[in-house]
Amino acid sequence: MTTTGDKILDTALSKIGEKSLFTKELETALEKNEVDLVVHSLKDLPTTLPPGFTIGAVLKRENPHDAVVLHPKNMGKSLDTLPDKSVIGTSSLRRAAQLKKRFPHLEFKDIRGNLNTRLKKLDEKDDFSAIILAAAGLRRMGWDSRVSQILGPEDCMYAVGQGALAIEVRARDEDILEMVSVLHDPNTVLRCIAERAFLRRLEGGCSVPVAVHTEVKDSQLYLTGAVYSLDGSDSLKETMQTSIASDNKVEEQVDERVQRVGVTANNMPGPAQDAAEKLGLDLANLLLSKGAKEILTVARQLNDAR
Repeated sequence: MTTTGDKILDTALSKIGEKSLFTKELETALEKNEVDLVVHSLKDLPTTLPPGFTIGAVLKRENPHDAVVLHPKNMGKSLDTLPDKSVIGTSSLRRAAQLKKRFPHLEFKDIRGNLNTRLKKLDEKDDFSAIILAAAGLRRMGWDSRVSQILGPEDCMYAVGQGALAIEVRARDEDILEMVSVLHDPNTVLRCIAERAFLRRLEGGCSVPVAVHTEVKDSQLYLTGAVYSLDGSDSLKETMQTSIASDNKVEEQVDERVQRVGVTANNMPGPAQDAAEKLGLDLANLLLSKGAKEILTVARQLNDAR
């Protein structure tokens, strides 16, 4: 028997691989009731959505880590064992900043395009010894065999929301909200609320190197967050945790307008969501007190000048 949730999930999965940025056209389509939902990679959605819209579902997260895809001639190697001055392709300031610090013998250059384009540039030319891509994207496209190495948090922490799919809907559309809410994955929701709160407080985005790592263990939510200079030479990194234990009872009276960093999850206990959001804010404030704003301001200025 096919449920409504199954049908929505099928729709979401059919759009995997498309970089669904929130454009004016999509906003207009939602607003005019031309579509009832839009599927995004959560990491592509801003932490503050336009008025009238909300994230109605955050699906179970795929592996959020980054992956190394080697040029065929380098098969069997890793970033550690690649020769000096090997060129690594990445379009991400976050990845480049962390990996420059971790692997100083390598060089990093920008590479653009969708997954197909980047893999073609890697395979058909000798410009790059390897490229760095999101493991989740490769898995969803069925290209697991291209993954040579998964980068753990000690090498490269991931982007806020990376690996999770989000379904965006009209905030006032209670029927659609209720329908898609069955797709919420509780642990993913809490992790991503914490991450998005952290990023929003830092006023970060794609133009600055901000990285996170989250984990739920024994009713505790752990959040590690970091900011970097563009070359990785200057950084701040801290970890905090909070309890997300609850009796799993949802309050009888729920304000349908409640959003936490753009996410509406009325079928989940509010106190746990509040704790996750506060964790992100508290960790960001800790880094800000240690000079994170100065690091990010310089990084943003240098990036804008490139």
